[in-house]
Amino acid sequence: MERSIQKNGLVNLLVLAAAAVVTFALARLGLALGALVASVFMGLGALVALVSWFQMRLEDRERVERLEYDELLRAKSGSSLFEGRDEGGFPARQSREQFEKWFVPGFTVALMAAQGAGAWLLWRWLAQPATLAPLQQPMVTLSMLGLVALILFLLGKFSSTIARLENHRLLRPAATHLLLGAYLAVLAAVGVAGVELFGAPRLDLVVAQALAVLLGIAAVETALGLILEIYRPRVQGRVAQPLYESRLLGLLARPEDVFTTAAHTFDYQFGFKVSDTWAFQFFRKALGWLLLAQLGVLLLSTTLVFIEPGERGLLERWGKPVAARAELAPGLHFKWPFPIDRVHRFHTERVQVFTVGSQPDPDKAKQPVVLWNLAHAKEELLLVANRDRASVDAANRDTGRQTPPVSLLTVSFPVHYTISDLRAFAYHHRDSGRLLQNLATREVIQYLASSDIGDVMARSRQEAADLLQQRIQTAVDAVQPALGVKVNYIGLQEIHPPVSVAGEFQKVVGATQKKQAAILAAEALAIRAQATADANAFKAVAEAEADRTRAEVNAGAGAALFTNQLPAYAAAPSYYVQRAYLQTFAKSVAPVRKYIVVATNTQEVIQFDLQDRLRADLLDVTIPK
Repeated sequence: MERSIQKNGLVNLLVLAAAAVVTFALARLGLALGALVASVFMGLGALVALVSWFQMRLEDRERVERLEYDELLRAKSGSSLFEGRDEGGFPARQSREQFEKWFVPGFTVALMAAQGAGAWLLWRWLAQPATLAPLQQPMVTLSMLGLVALILFLLGKFSSTIARLENHRLLRPAATHLLLGAYLAVLAAVGVAGVELFGAPRLDLVVAQALAVLLGIAAVETALGLILEIYRPRVQGRVAQPLYESRLLGLLARPEDVFTTAAHTFDYQFGFKVSDTWAFQFFRKALGWLLLAQLGVLLLSTTLVFIEPGERGLLERWGKPVAARAELAPGLHFKWPFPIDRVHRFHTERVQVFTVGSQPDPDKAKQPVVLWNLAHAKEELLLVANRDRASVDAANRDTGRQTPPVSLLTVSFPVHYTISDLRAFAYHHRDSGRLLQNLATREVIQYLASSDIGDVMARSRQEAADLLQQRIQTAVDAVQPALGVKVNYIGLQEIHPPVSVAGEFQKVVGATQKKQAAILAAEALAIRAQATADANAFKAVAEAEADRTRAEVNAGAGAALFTNQLPAYAAAPSYYVQRAYLQTFAKSVAPVRKYIVVATNTQEVIQFDLQDRLRADLLDVTIPK
């Protein structure tokens, strides 16, 4: 029986190696990416099968050596030649132990490195745009992959059954890789069929990327197995599982083993044979049908489609639009199950928004105050024209530097749009939303490059928004074929210089404001001086004219007075002279202080104090201490 197991292991090795070569050749000739990654799995499986087959031979040699030794013991039971034979007398067992102690861990480390490096290199290679190429002779690739899958499955199922029934642990790794290779070949064939028959050009690439991820997970599982092997307790007489055997791949290749493991666990936990109950046996036998029923219900659920209010749906059958049902209105609709029919939903009545320029930062959106010198968004610097350069150039003339004709601004332009033509938006371009963003970005850059920084930041924001909305809508309408978009609103917000130069910009703005204030103060002083000079000149002219008029009037009045005085003097000369004297005397003594002295008392001496002072009774008072 041991010889047949070795032959079975050798056959597994040869079939896996041949399958890896054939699958790799199919992948290279047919440009099938999934088949290429599957061939890597098969190649690594062939290496595992080689090591397990060699370990089978070592154990078989040890078994034969033990049989020969037992036979010699029975034949020479009384001889002293074999009485003192120690462990060093079994070279086959020593070879097997050395192999398991040194070579198996080293091979497992190399296998882990190969799996990890293969996953990384394959992922990088699959990420390149040039990797996705049209398939060559896809039907030949499909048929050959099906044949490879059939051969691997039959041989793997046979080896897996033999390993389980006869408890051959070294046969399990090769059987696992045979079954896994069969499943991967089927999966690669599905990828090729999706590209060729179902109109899914990226399905083969998706399958290849998924297999590359699975290869990386297998590398991680192998690394964990190596770490756990260090801490595994060594029990005398217990045969350990091969270190290079992957439990994860074994679970994928033999999912029915889950029931065996679960049965043993339940038996241990509950203390009786749970696996012998009718419920467990029923679920074990009917699990496949239950899974199929669940899959059927899941597929049936994909035949119902609910289109929400404000949405429209586009129905596709095998990736092509269904002409009879161009657009699906809000409500309940029926279709063929996935993947035959698919529905793409679009928000046709909802206003959609994207931002050109600085993108809002969700982590800093809750800041109560937005300051220019603190980062509050993901900045994207835009060029703006700088027309006011004369003063700055004059300031930099001594340093030999020249002011650039443009400035950098951080600007955020939220663009609000709606879908006006759904089929045009969905089918005329590969990514209509991205195209609209590119058009809006182009118009924004062109506008800012031809605008002044002062107009953008302060004076003409609303005019800029209206003009940009008109220009973006014109650019959208000029796209052929039509884009099917209506631009509803363009906003301007968060307009400020970059955060790194906000402080310097504040200094420039402050200096500019101080200069403007000084200019306005000088202009006000000039206006005030001019007005004062004009007023003084007008006052002087007016006073001169008043003096002239006064002199003329006084001269006329004096002449008229003299003319009127002559008749009065002629009528009463003495009376006129006395009257004129008294009038003149009254005018002369009017401002002089006068004292009236009664002359009846001639004996009294009167003393006069002619000082100008106030009354003593008003101010000559004693200040209390």
